[in-house]
Amino acid sequence: MKAVVARRHGGPDVVEISEVDDPVPGPGQILVEVEACSVTFPDLLMLGDMYQFKPGLPFIPGGEVAGVVRQVGPGVEGFDPGARVLGSTGSVGGMAELAVTRADSTVALPAGADPDDAAGILYGYGTSYHALADRAHLAAGETLVVLGAAGGVGLAAVELGRAMGARVIAAASSPEKLALCEQHGADATIDYSREDLKTAIRALTGGEGADVVYDPVGGPYSEPALRSTAWDGRFLVVGFAAGEIPRIPLNLALLRGASIVGVFWGAFAGRYPQRNRDNLATLVEWWQEGRISPHTSAIYPLAKAADALSDLAERRATGKVVVTPRR
Repeated sequence: MKAVVARRHGGPDVVEISEVDDPVPGPGQILVEVEACSVTFPDLLMLGDMYQFKPGLPFIPGGEVAGVVRQVGPGVEGFDPGARVLGSTGSVGGMAELAVTRADSTVALPAGADPDDAAGILYGYGTSYHALADRAHLAAGETLVVLGAAGGVGLAAVELGRAMGARVIAAASSPEKLALCEQHGADATIDYSREDLKTAIRALTGGEGADVVYDPVGGPYSEPALRSTAWDGRFLVVGFAAGEIPRIPLNLALLRGASIVGVFWGAFAGRYPQRNRDNLATLVEWWQEGRISPHTSAIYPLAKAADALSDLAERRATGKVVVTPRR
């Protein structure tokens, strides 16, 4: 089969298209003919040898795929060959014509579902739903501030916050990105390339601050956002797309009575597979009902996978970028 392969660490330009052996599903695994694979920030971190999970070289990037079941491994029930599914490969292996997914992180696709949109459900919406529902316990009527709101997980958080009944304030780095956030349900926006984040959050919340802050960005934005939480606020640490892991003065949590809460969806999915499957079933149901609407900004063939990775690395992407191995 054809696959995107990284034989050394570096940026998007290190990947190449190679012929490799077809994978074989083991116990609890499903072999999927990949129609679409989403490109995620962890892919870039693994290429740069900067992620907490470090696959050995060579490896195939891609942790999230949509496609058709070809074969199931021992012990797998409920998935028949020919069924269309979306699933997690664990962390690697998705940017290929065939990929192996974990059965406990694979769900059936609704009839007529677009695989390009489906490929953005697991990581973007899975992470954001786990963050908002399981970690922050976001309640209807609360105020949610989303940093990096036009990115893959950020835009999912905007939609999910609205679906859960919160007032959503989207923060991003350009008017174009904020316009997209408004289209996906943001009630108010902040352009933190031109506005002071802390001042803007305070103004939009009548001085009360945000009940929940969703932060996949890190860098210089985390501290002012934490300073802008309401009493009993929850600050969600989702990732560090800005590249810098901030050093937070812990007295801020004390003074605000706030909680700093870590969000690691991959570890959650591995430790609590049934809870994760229940979350994914909810997301697929909401997708069918139109309560969420995945946004794909670019679709690339397998041969252009380096360009897809570059879209994320150079901050050109909004929502999801997808690689399609069979088109």
